[in-house]
Amino acid sequence: MKFFSTLALLTLVGTCATPKYTLKIENLKDSITLVDTTVVNKFSRTITANELKTQLYKFASEDFQGRKAGEKGQKLAADFLQSYYIKEGIASPLGNTNYFQNIAPSYLPQGVDSTENVLAYIKGSEKPDEIIVLSAHLDHLGVEDGKTHYGADDDGSGTVAILEIAQAFKYAAANGYTPKRSVLFTHFTAEEIGQIGSRYYVENPIFPLENTVANLNIDMIGRVDDKHTENKNYVYLIGSDRISKELHYVSEAVGKQYSDINLDYTYNSLNDRNQYYSRSDHYKFALRGIPVIFYFNGEHADYHKHTDTPDKIDYELLEKRTRLIFATLWQLANQERRIASDENSVFLN
Repeated sequence: MKFFSTLALLTLVGTCATPKYTLKIENLKDSITLVDTTVVNKFSRTITANELKTQLYKFASEDFQGRKAGEKGQKLAADFLQSYYIKEGIASPLGNTNYFQNIAPSYLPQGVDSTENVLAYIKGSEKPDEIIVLSAHLDHLGVEDGKTHYGADDDGSGTVAILEIAQAFKYAAANGYTPKRSVLFTHFTAEEIGQIGSRYYVENPIFPLENTVANLNIDMIGRVDDKHTENKNYVYLIGSDRISKELHYVSEAVGKQYSDINLDYTYNSLNDRNQYYSRSDHYKFALRGIPVIFYFNGEHADYHKHTDTPDKIDYELLEKRTRLIFATLWQLANQERRIASDENSVFLN
């Protein structure tokens, strides 16, 4: 009898709690207020298909020999990124003109002597201790069987998207619109051999992880997969609602305001057989309870092949996706309240 009474009580509580939680979710969704829409529209236009194309034809060229972690081509790619930030006047969080976070040898597999993350930084004007991390991986597969694996989409597309977004933030700051929170532009190394660069960062963070608001990670946003040949105006979002529903609703509101891109959550399913959620650098942040969004276009026929070349990138689509990510990053960096994980949310508790 006691068991029955307890069960009945739990059932009653659950029944009553459900609409209350639903109401909280609706309140959370309705609480999202977009900021600086005029500023976002103005500086997102500095992100252009032509500039993305110029940067990617260099980054995914024979010069960088497939950018395999630890090899000469990857070192040249890291130098290229560092030179870009110096030229654009975007600072390093490490000071002076050193943009390299060297990975400790104990993290590296046999055959890789050294490799490095590349980090750049814009300091926030009002809440500089709160950090948004924007990331992509700079490495790829190198040369296999005499063929250079250019990695134009994987992840040259994400890399050059970050360069354009960083430049847009710099332009905004130069015109009096410095972000309220700090933004860390992060190019992780050794993703292709086990997310080593991102693992090293979260275990040796430049800024305390408790101050890290969110990680937006970009890995392949320049192509169209087979599921979208009839309508290429999409991008997959993975993980946006898993740690912070507030992040998910911010992302949705930004998408509705600034873009006509379809936000596709197909691969966000917990039961997705591909398990993309755990397969790129954002996952190391998610494991630490930091809200994440993974931007992805899906696999295609040239995935992890030497035929992933810059001539196959859809640069107009890359521009649209990059502008969407810029707008999302701007919102997170400038909204009044820091987004919260669900366990810390004043709305959901």
